[in-house]
Amino acid sequence: MNEPRAHRPLVHQEIRDTVAVLRLDDPDRRNVLSPRMVRDLVDAVEACEQDDAVGAIVLTGAGPAFCAGAELDNLLAAAEGEEHRLREVYAGFLRVASCRLPTIAAVNGPAVGAGLNLALACDIRLASEEALFDCRFARLGLHPGGGHTWMLTRAVGHQRAATMLLLSQPLSGREAADAGLALRCLPGAGLVEEAVALGGRAAGTDPALLRTIKQSLYESGAEPDFTRMVDVEFDRQVRSLHQPAFKEAMERVRARRRTDPRT
Repeated sequence: MNEPRAHRPLVHQEIRDTVAVLRLDDPDRRNVLSPRMVRDLVDAVEACEQDDAVGAIVLTGAGPAFCAGAELDNLLAAAEGEEHRLREVYAGFLRVASCRLPTIAAVNGPAVGAGLNLALACDIRLASEEALFDCRFARLGLHPGGGHTWMLTRAVGHQRAATMLLLSQPLSGREAADAGLALRCLPGAGLVEEAVALGGRAAGTDPALLRTIKQSLYESGAEPDFTRMVDVEFDRQVRSLHQPAFKEAMERVRARRRTDPRT
């Protein structure tokens, strides 16, 4: 990435209690994943992970779009032999996918191509009524990239993913909620606030435990052997029994029962 870093970051960060709101902030270009945007997004996610006060991340877009996908110059350069430019686009949403914190996409408008990858990379998606989930790869003569088919199929199943990819059928925010791609569809005015409230539920939970649960969720979607997954969870559950977070939670339960035996 040779583009010089500008003074104004393209990802605006705001801390709301224990939740970091990361807003892609290049609305004139519909928040495309330019080299600068990707760098700033990676930096912002890493800063959140290093901040002990942050318990969850909400990712959204400024202006009418969530993210319009890859910058055209990157695609054209890759077509001329600079294939590494595709990897540079991937770096942003893959860093979100590997984030140790719970991540929520507040999809405020169109999420197109690699922009849909960015939404899919989050653990949870909330959609506004103005949202649009649009693969668009085939219409551009382009094969999906960055794990798009894997993430999309896990999110919506084979038939819906085939419709979106092979027939270029986008989903509105309401349709995405009906298909399970989004948890809920909400009016745009309250979208980020709802996402922040949802992310705030992670407050007080042991961050190391959340990281392990995220790992189990990730592995369970690809593990065909139920018995093996039971064994994996057994080992991790036993390990959690010996952690301070479990012992502190049990002390709180005992204290409540001493006050009110019915709890």
